[in-house]
Amino acid sequence: MAEETRLVRVEERLKIKIGEAKNLQSRSHGSPGTRDVYCALSLDQEEIFRTTTMERTLNPFFGEEFQFEVPRKFRYLSIYVYDRDRHLKQDKILGKVAIKREDLATYHNKEHWFQLRPVDADSEVQGKAHLELALQPQIGQFHPKLTVRIIECSELTIKNGGCDPFATVTVTYSNGKQISKRTKVKKKTVSPRFNETFVFEPELTESKDKDVSHYSIDGGEVGEVIVAVWHASSGMGEQPAFLGEVRVMLRGLQKQPTSPTTAWYFLQPRSAKHRPSKIPNNSTLPGTIPCIGSLRLKIHYTADHVFPSEMYKRLESLLLQSVTVHPITSSAVYILGEIVASKMEAAQPLVRVLVHHEQLVSVMRALASYEISKLTDPTTIFRGNTLVSKMMDEGMRLAGLHYLHCTLRPAMEQVFLERKPCEIDPTRVKDANTIQANLANLKEYVQRVFTAITTSGVRCPPLMCEMFWSLRELAVTHFPYNKEVRYSVISGFIFLRFFAPAILGPKLFDITTEQIDSQTYRTLTLISKTIQSLGNLVSCRGGAGSVCKEEYMECVYREFYTEKHIQAVKQFLELISTSSGSGTIKERPAAFQEEPVVLKEGIYSLFVPTADCGKRVMIKRAQGRKRFGRKNFKQRYFRLTTQDLTYSKNKGKEPLCKIPLREILAVERLHEDSFKMKNMFQIVQKQRALYVQASNCVEEKEWIDILTKICQTNSNRLEKYHPSAYINGHWLCCRAALVSAPGCSEVSPGLEAGLKMSLDPDRDLQRIHSLIFTNMPRLETLISACECQAVYGANKVCVLPGDGPPIEDVPSCFKTLASLREIAFTLQQEHRAYSRKLARETKYGSKQAPIGDDNYLHLAAGPGLDASLAKCAYEAESPGRGHTDGSVTSRRIEDSQRKCVDSVDGRYEINDGWLRHCEANNTSRIRGIETDLIRFDNSLTKHGTLRSEKLAERNGNENLENPWNHRRLQDTSSLLKMDGISLSGSLSRKLSNYDNTRKLDEGTLTRRIKDDASDISSNSLSGRGNH
Repeated sequence: MAEETRLVRVEERLKIKIGEAKNLQSRSHGSPGTRDVYCALSLDQEEIFRTTTMERTLNPFFGEEFQFEVPRKFRYLSIYVYDRDRHLKQDKILGKVAIKREDLATYHNKEHWFQLRPVDADSEVQGKAHLELALQPQIGQFHPKLTVRIIECSELTIKNGGCDPFATVTVTYSNGKQISKRTKVKKKTVSPRFNETFVFEPELTESKDKDVSHYSIDGGEVGEVIVAVWHASSGMGEQPAFLGEVRVMLRGLQKQPTSPTTAWYFLQPRSAKHRPSKIPNNSTLPGTIPCIGSLRLKIHYTADHVFPSEMYKRLESLLLQSVTVHPITSSAVYILGEIVASKMEAAQPLVRVLVHHEQLVSVMRALASYEISKLTDPTTIFRGNTLVSKMMDEGMRLAGLHYLHCTLRPAMEQVFLERKPCEIDPTRVKDANTIQANLANLKEYVQRVFTAITTSGVRCPPLMCEMFWSLRELAVTHFPYNKEVRYSVISGFIFLRFFAPAILGPKLFDITTEQIDSQTYRTLTLISKTIQSLGNLVSCRGGAGSVCKEEYMECVYREFYTEKHIQAVKQFLELISTSSGSGTIKERPAAFQEEPVVLKEGIYSLFVPTADCGKRVMIKRAQGRKRFGRKNFKQRYFRLTTQDLTYSKNKGKEPLCKIPLREILAVERLHEDSFKMKNMFQIVQKQRALYVQASNCVEEKEWIDILTKICQTNSNRLEKYHPSAYINGHWLCCRAALVSAPGCSEVSPGLEAGLKMSLDPDRDLQRIHSLIFTNMPRLETLISACECQAVYGANKVCVLPGDGPPIEDVPSCFKTLASLREIAFTLQQEHRAYSRKLARETKYGSKQAPIGDDNYLHLAAGPGLDASLAKCAYEAESPGRGHTDGSVTSRRIEDSQRKCVDSVDGRYEINDGWLRHCEANNTSRIRGIETDLIRFDNSLTKHGTLRSEKLAERNGNENLENPWNHRRLQDTSSLLKMDGISLSGSLSRKLSNYDNTRKLDEGTLTRRIKDDASDISSNSLSGRGNH
């Protein structure tokens, strides 16, 4: 069972847009009324990203988006708001927003205003502690002996660039006395192992054992044990920094001696009454949160539990069959795009799955053909947020990211380096005499970018060329008399949706890692706006003024609205929309094929705090030294291309070392014990290993992933490696003395190189399943609409309620819908069974589920556990909330686990029984539907005169009693049964609320079918009338 749960991997992705802040408090010094504000995004206490600083404002607008794969477990996502104080030369935290990991789904894909919370050192904690506590009886003594063993801590907070932790143990007694003692300091580690034991007993005893300390107290009962963790500050006279504490109440347990109980505990912040008083008590009322501002965020968080590939075979097969389904509106791909509210959410996993199976172009061609066939105006092709346009966006991003970097990066680096002013809007310029100089600068930058784009056609990836060629051929075929449509259909994607967004947001597309100031950002905005408009040159008939929305931009457009520029755009669009399969594509020069593409780079620093902390941090261990310290680590600029990895002292300097990618034998994480430093990894070569430290866990994962992927096909790739460093004459991992000793651990499995190297089809199929199951109500509504048309036989095309997709072919559409629903329910059953097993295997108090948080209860309640029961169990059993400890605690924890698991089992049995009941009763329910329809027709017979009068004028005296209608119903049911389709019970349920289904055409009578069809009366019939 444990092996089955280990086969399931959890993949988390986080995308967050930091919008704006408002109502920040003003300064009391310096420039009153304004602040220089920026935000920092952190996982727990580890900073990941920073925004640009917005100067002189109390309502800053950031508008920056960050996205990354979550590389490790975390408790809180935090966004800190800082004020950069130039006078005091230090940054001050104004407040923060902290969201628990379990609560992120609540804000998924929504914009929300969060109130900023105050920040102090006592509340900024993270990590966990491993403790052993026991109350043991003493012969001849009334009170038992208390033993506290501090085993280890994990994932502590880094303070001032380092962590030298020690722990204190404080025991309070009923007579008011306290006994405190501390452990030894562990240097340079966030996961210290103390393994120190402290014994508190009634009588004073002394022991010569240096690992055990004894303390006594007369006549007192143990009330509480407080284990606090601190960072030993290196400065003279500096107080230790608080890292967190664990409080365990033992009052009332003196008569219940217990055996030692070992458990992991989450470190908690100090409560308000135990903190040192540094803030005046009259600042805010007790129990209230001071109003220090608010922050607008949009969070997109996904956590996918990915099963082995066999689980997704049916879903994968159904999606890949979409290209052969006719009409395309009955395919699984099209239906998925219609039931999911956000087209981009559906397009991203679909594109990746189709690219993996080399079917993206064929599926997109079928979807685009259907979309174009419904248009009459060529200027509106792919202008909306349709599934085709979103799939094109994702396909270009996936296949053309390296092409984008190669094309734009040189020109963009000039903009960042020179920082010439380009503002030409008279309302934004203080001195009007500078407009002409700024205009010249803007024209120069635009010309560089324009030339880089229009001369890059030979480097356009083949997959993008295939997509553009398909769209061009479809547009030309449908609009044969429009000579410009062959260009406009492509320019809208390549200029408007590919190059222009990358110019406007270079950090989002990994073109740069530099912080962008407000003047440079305005320059990028003007360049992006111009490039976007220049893409319309080939279809513009009214001159420069027709593409100009702002009057001040007309002079820029006029400069580029020439025959030379128009011809350059046309040649570029012709080149990138030529398919290799068409036989007309040009031979690409070898120089372009061999030109290295920069995959990742940055200026790295570690120890010296800089104003621009957005630069990524990496360090390199100096080679050839026997003793190690901070001087062994040097700041270096790393640059990774498709050919080699280099590092130099600074950006633009000659490389100090160049490592061809073919010489890299392995890329793996380095154990923290090697240098007592986090986020380190090693690049293994034949003669040595290069040890590198990234600035944070996200950066570390990105470097390891990309180096592993591009070196995966190396013929000399290692099978085993050393997970620790070679120090002081031996490998720390296996203690082998020879430097050339073979590795002791297997290397991590890599992925396929090339375009597919970044694809994970199992994860994408799991994301598709999540989208289907989340949008099951819309899927059920569409199934009901199909059933209605199949049963009643409407003459016109049925549509989904709310102006949804047309159902052109009911049998094939219904067959696909039924398959999607069945597959979704089957996969969901597997997920529920997995969650149930995981809940059973997880021990509350283990390192995976420490005491002091409700993580175990989230695990149990997620699949369906009653939240109130879970909360009561947690509050009643958690020793961190002021109750028991020892074996009594252990027994109560086990009882709590057993109650939770039993409740989960019961809920699962109900859910699984309901699913089996729904599937087994499909056949019986269709019989009930047919019986209801017969009764319904019989009731209509009684009122045939009224019906005939209503329908005679429109239907030529044809009424529902005509035997032909009855035969048509039978023929439809027979057709569905021949295709293996059985009408689901949703018809009888959802037709009772017929407002959720389509409006039938005027020639078809509609009624709400009740459970008892005999209740249909003449009055109800006339009340409904004909629709």
